[in-house]
Amino acid sequence: MSRRSAECLDEIHGWLREMPENWKLRPLKGLGRLIAGSAFPDAYQGVEDAELPFYKVKDLGSSADGRHLAGADNTVSKETAEALRARIVPASAIVYAKIGAALLLNRRRVTTKDACIDNNMTAFVPDPGVLTTEWAYYVLSSLDFGEFVNPGAVPSLSEGDQAVLILPVPEIPDQETIVGHLDHETAHIDKLITKQELLIERLGEYRTALVTKVVTKGLPPEAAEDAGLDPEPALKDSGVEWLGEVPEHWTVKRLALVVECLDGKRVPLNSEQRSYRQGTFPYWGANGVLDHLDDWLFDEPLVLLGEDGAPFFSLNKRIAFAVSGRIWVNNHAHVLRPVGIQQDFLAHLLNITDYAAFIDGSTRDKLTQGDMNDIPVLVPSEREQTLIVDYLSRQLGRVDGLRDRIHASIERLGEYRSAVISAA
Repeated sequence: MSRRSAECLDEIHGWLREMPENWKLRPLKGLGRLIAGSAFPDAYQGVEDAELPFYKVKDLGSSADGRHLAGADNTVSKETAEALRARIVPASAIVYAKIGAALLLNRRRVTTKDACIDNNMTAFVPDPGVLTTEWAYYVLSSLDFGEFVNPGAVPSLSEGDQAVLILPVPEIPDQETIVGHLDHETAHIDKLITKQELLIERLGEYRTALVTKVVTKGLPPEAAEDAGLDPEPALKDSGVEWLGEVPEHWTVKRLALVVECLDGKRVPLNSEQRSYRQGTFPYWGANGVLDHLDDWLFDEPLVLLGEDGAPFFSLNKRIAFAVSGRIWVNNHAHVLRPVGIQQDFLAHLLNITDYAAFIDGSTRDKLTQGDMNDIPVLVPSEREQTLIVDYLSRQLGRVDGLRDRIHASIERLGEYRSAVISAA
């Protein structure tokens, strides 16, 4: 156990001694089973029609009722789980992250069916004769895992540290009574959180609509006029169904003509290899930064475009990322050096592209380099690209600022919820 974990446990144990006489204090390992998550190769991620949900840390962020896990983006078959020696987590288990930022470390969710979890998560299955699922959920939700993590580039809480966490254990009837009270008290808070999360979703839809309009039709009339551009430029048929009409003076080119593909310089590392190479340089995959390493492969302005495993058909999720500085990239994201087109403009355009005609793969969506090269790209003048990027930067800054304030509000509601649980 880390020294910090031991200090925090001492503090909590002292507080827990002030509890009803008939309650007991017992370590988590004596109250049920801890199930470690399993490492799933990237090839098994992105499957959507197998029988077992496969949950990743990011899936802890969504829940229909604030307690139970929602549907998963990834699924695996029982045969695949058996072949990979992945342990199956039963229904009514409490799952949580053991690696990651504090916000996700402090989210507990309950499974509704048999499932698998990745190796950054743990599941706890309460012994039904000692602990109800509902009581275990509330007690674990009252603990701040951020206080127990081992420090490092990526905060983590080992199974050993989890096993010695001390929980208060009343008799089963007392657990049920307190859970009934908490269900009533937290229901209102959960509704407020759900409304805030819905607002974030709406902001995402507005963000996508704004980017789509500006990068395919140009600046709004008032902004165009202020910049000395024609506020109502003549339009022409782009020849691309999803693009429709575009400004007449813009050109349409194949992506291959405006970028250099650097895919040959990518080097994938599995989770075990990365565990020995922890550092400060971002390790990128199809959906963003996966880890931080002790070395880098690229150091220039680039656009990373998902190759497989990216949310190609979710318009509110990013497919392309404008990056700079020293980074490492695995083999699940194309690495593009812009040539004759601005980096940020290209990233905006690729994030609103319709990929239906370019994706291959029966079980896992994949954008091959050959298909990627044929993606149509709109190319305004260099000055107009700059004006569009600057305009979107200002507008999206306001949207993202509002989103950040909503996230902060959700975090405060979560803290209040934890306080209500701790008090009970």
